[in-house]
Amino acid sequence: MEELNSITEEDLKSEEKDLLPVQPDSLTPHYDKLQKLLSNQKLPQADKESVQNTIAKYREWIKSMDGITSEGDEKVKALVNTLNDYKTFVEVELIWDSEADFLYRQRGQLKLDNSILEEFLPRLVDPAIIPALKGQIYITGPQTTFAGAYFTTTLTSPQKGAGLQIRKKNQDFTVGRTAYLKSSFDKKFPANDTVTLKIYFAFLAAECKTNLDSTMFPGLLGTARDLKMAFPGSRYYILCEWLDMPPISTADTNIDEVIILRGKRLASDVRHKFAKSSDRKKQRDSHQEFLLSNPIREDRVLRFVNHMRNLFGATVLQEDEVLARGYF
Repeated sequence: MEELNSITEEDLKSEEKDLLPVQPDSLTPHYDKLQKLLSNQKLPQADKESVQNTIAKYREWIKSMDGITSEGDEKVKALVNTLNDYKTFVEVELIWDSEADFLYRQRGQLKLDNSILEEFLPRLVDPAIIPALKGQIYITGPQTTFAGAYFTTTLTSPQKGAGLQIRKKNQDFTVGRTAYLKSSFDKKFPANDTVTLKIYFAFLAAECKTNLDSTMFPGLLGTARDLKMAFPGSRYYILCEWLDMPPISTADTNIDEVIILRGKRLASDVRHKFAKSSDRKKQRDSHQEFLLSNPIREDRVLRFVNHMRNLFGATVLQEDEVLARGYF
């Protein structure tokens, strides 16, 4: 929650101007994780060179995405190809090939996998892919989003600005924009009794999971519910690479869709065989083949892109058009 002492119309216009055009690569959650890993005191010395090589590979990945000049579905497919190349490098050459066991065992806590997706997704929020965004003001990437407002004031102990408080939720991926709330008991909004808050509306939010299991689902249901109670026009998706639970219908929930980007997770008894580096070395070829045969699927990324196209391409209903087709 950010409180501002005073905000003028000129400030708002200046800030909105700064947001246009959006720079999709302005947030770098995966790069940040790599840098943090490099300075992690628990990182085995033998792995430091591999992390440095991965940072160099990361820069090549970013440069490759920056160099894509195609549009529409073709640009999405080209982006997905670069994503799969980089992900395979991280999964195999950085994590799997490590002769220590730290990176493999701690990959969930280090968030090396899902942060790649977090950094990739904003690349899809591009007027070259979603034409309706051209000329629009928006922010994309991981954000702390508005999830509700409440007041803590009382009649006998009034608080400044009626005690306006904001609930927030961290989201892995969003498309939205900032808004401002002003609250006071006085309609003239005097400075001594006014609270002005800057908030972020997520028109679309997505949770990124490497492995989606049943223990995570209740929390995701709650997040979706809170988001839509606070902002009914929003959309909420779960993007998981590997499914590790029986499918559950989302029809009667606030989750718009769960999209499985790769496939079914390997069974736990199989994964157990990979705990030691010596065992991983023996299984390298077969595991690499498994990963290559189950990449991030172009059609599933395009499905998510089409959800965004439909959402952001929606226009105000015109009465004559509705009457002509006979429904709305």
